[in-house]
Amino acid sequence: MPRLLAGAAVLVAAVIAVPVPAAAEPTAAEAAAWSVQPSSRSGPGNRPFFTYDLSPGGTVADYVAVTNLGTTPLTFHVYGADAFTTAAGGYDLLPATTTSTDAGSWIALGQTTVTVPARSRADIPFTLKVPANATPGDHAAGIVAAITTAAADAAGNTTRLEQRVGTRLYLRVAGDLRPGLRVDGLTAAYSPGWTPFGGTLDLSYTVRNTGNTRTAAGQSIDVEALFGLTAATPAVDPLPEMLPGASLDFRVRVDAPALLRLSAAVALDSPDGATARSSVGVWAWSWYYVVLLVLLTLLIGLLRRWWRTRSTASPEVGEPATADAR
Repeated sequence: MPRLLAGAAVLVAAVIAVPVPAAAEPTAAEAAAWSVQPSSRSGPGNRPFFTYDLSPGGTVADYVAVTNLGTTPLTFHVYGADAFTTAAGGYDLLPATTTSTDAGSWIALGQTTVTVPARSRADIPFTLKVPANATPGDHAAGIVAAITTAAADAAGNTTRLEQRVGTRLYLRVAGDLRPGLRVDGLTAAYSPGWTPFGGTLDLSYTVRNTGNTRTAAGQSIDVEALFGLTAATPAVDPLPEMLPGASLDFRVRVDAPALLRLSAAVALDSPDGATARSSVGVWAWSWYYVVLLVLLTLLIGLLRRWWRTRSTASPEVGEPATADAR
């Protein structure tokens, strides 16, 4: 799914293979360029995206600007859509082919189809009406302006190319706010290296936003050996903004010494007070332990053999000497 950025978002495209009439002519859209951003009756201001604080049942009226940056008129399909956090931690909006069920469905646009002349802008009014039974917390959506063109390949197969530009909409519904984070499925696997007692620790885990607010958090990883000795404290990037219900999978590789037994802990801490922690233990062996064990076994064997030889060659203490008979 293409990623949508805030404000005057970059152009993104989704290719949807669907049958169309054979007579449909492909439309050249390579030179098309446009932007979508918050506006007003008199034009855009300085808002990077829409943000609202409303109570259940509340309504707000606003404008969205669709600006044609190209040299030919463009006809847009304009619609509201629910937002979601992508697997890479980005902010994206559902395509027109997927029905929105949250804040995207609460947006009513004054126009859903608009033709904008070259180098011109359309300021489209819309209303956002929050249902009376809306749940408290953060709801994320966006407004998209899209054009769809048809193209046929050499084999006669026709596809539709949907190019989308969108802007974010953040809504906070009044009520009980419950920030929450959780670390699930933390696993660890240790791989010994070729340097003496060196190796790598591979961690795998999932972070979930279990609260009803969007949140970003710092994260840290601490690796300890026996008796609480610090083995490694790798630097890790903070979490990107996660919408309520979102989850992100992480894979982290840490250089850690082979100190027999290691314990790795992942900790999260967000500015809104949400915290989470999970830990896991793993055996951390090195090939050099095997070498040392073999050498120690050989040494013990040599010592035992030397002791037996010495015991056999020495007389027992207190044993009288035998006199010759005359």
